[in-house]
Amino acid sequence: MSVPAMYHNYIGGQWIPSLSGEVYPSINPAKVEEVLGYFQKSNEEDVKHAIAAAREAFPAWSQTPAPQRGEILFQLIVHLEKEKEELAHILTKEVGKSLREARGEVNKTIQAMKQFSGEATRLTGETVPSFDAEIFAYTVREPLGVVGVIAPYNFPLGIGVWKIAPALIAGNTVVFKPASHTSLISVKIMELFEKSGVPAGVLNMVTGPGSVVGRVFGEDPEVKAVSFTGSTDVGVQLGKAVQARGGKMQAEMGGKNPAIILEDADLDYALDSIVVSGFLDNGQRCTGTSRLIVLKSMASTIIPKLVEKAKALKIGNGLEPGVDNGPVVDEGQLQTYLHYVKTAKEEGAVLECGGERLTEGELAHGYFVLPTVFSKVTPEMTIFKEEIFGPVIGVLEVDSYEEAIALANQNEFGLSSTIYTNDLKKAFHFVRHIQSGVTHVNLPSTYFENQFPFGGKKDSSIGPREQGSTALDFWTEIKTVYMKP
Repeated sequence: MSVPAMYHNYIGGQWIPSLSGEVYPSINPAKVEEVLGYFQKSNEEDVKHAIAAAREAFPAWSQTPAPQRGEILFQLIVHLEKEKEELAHILTKEVGKSLREARGEVNKTIQAMKQFSGEATRLTGETVPSFDAEIFAYTVREPLGVVGVIAPYNFPLGIGVWKIAPALIAGNTVVFKPASHTSLISVKIMELFEKSGVPAGVLNMVTGPGSVVGRVFGEDPEVKAVSFTGSTDVGVQLGKAVQARGGKMQAEMGGKNPAIILEDADLDYALDSIVVSGFLDNGQRCTGTSRLIVLKSMASTIIPKLVEKAKALKIGNGLEPGVDNGPVVDEGQLQTYLHYVKTAKEEGAVLECGGERLTEGELAHGYFVLPTVFSKVTPEMTIFKEEIFGPVIGVLEVDSYEEAIALANQNEFGLSSTIYTNDLKKAFHFVRHIQSGVTHVNLPSTYFENQFPFGGKKDSSIGPREQGSTALDFWTEIKTVYMKP
């Protein structure tokens, strides 16, 4: 077996080791004995070094015409296309997702770059008539300065790139902190941007513990804005630190996303969609369906069908043909899954299927779990309230549509939602009254397109939306100009 490679931080256009002298491994969750590489366990001085490099690069980069900045993203598309299969294999090995889902992430990333590259020519202001006939007044968007980006492990390529790209287009310089579980794909992100022509210091990366890097991002006034995707607890604490010193904060956090199936829905189609949104990627999607709300009259039909579809999913190494789900990302996530299964049973939910770690044969070497369905879930139960981030769906039974939407809104999160119905009146009522930033009718709660804004309500989000027409809002500030010739 070959010796795993050592990877460095990327600061000022150079690959350099951490001043800490410490490293950590990234492992394959399907084969925990396989180390994919060793990465720098950065300390505070490393982060400060990266911020200084970004600060030094900012004046020249911010004065580079936006269309020229956008040209880098056109080149990035080319490199993503060339290396898409290698990227998908790294994602499968490092995250655990199936190769099919990994290829989907790469393709979505390419789509996002096609969207963002055009934003370089749409970095627009506005002209507004003045009360004074001799005054010409207008607005321009200007970059913020040095910004921090913190990406999660579940979509490390997609989310990492679609945070970095608009920040760069707007003229900011970036310090990127990837999830430690997905450091290898993040090194590839730096290599791809480097090949695409990003100048030294404009984009930097430090790997290592979030408690160190995040603390510096939160406290250092040189970091003008931070964009974060991850847990609500961490996002809220980081947001308090950033905003307390006058910085800008954007956070996409937790979800406990509801799906409602009404009596007139296409049942098999609806349940196939629930499987996609609730079980694939092991439920490790912030928009994944975890609460399924159905009419009592339909429960005896829906639950057996959902169980049948859950049991039909193939669990195994994501590189193997036909696999639907690989392992969850690490031991911590495995224990989280097992904890919530145990808690749900203790609180009175009925386990219909799943709820176990798989340990037969090769599966014993990884963090493999079964797609899980609970029935008889009530709003008082932990499984109704808290995000699991695993392949667990809790089914709730109601007497009416009105009770269904009330339960759907009875949660601190408000990220995504969906309803399955052919009743147009109820569909529009649902869209108007559901408390989520993204919603769907007859589509999985995970469905999205990059040209539309993305974000949640309540405890699911902080700050302006990502992506779509709002992608540059967070990364710029407006200057108003009054000119009298």
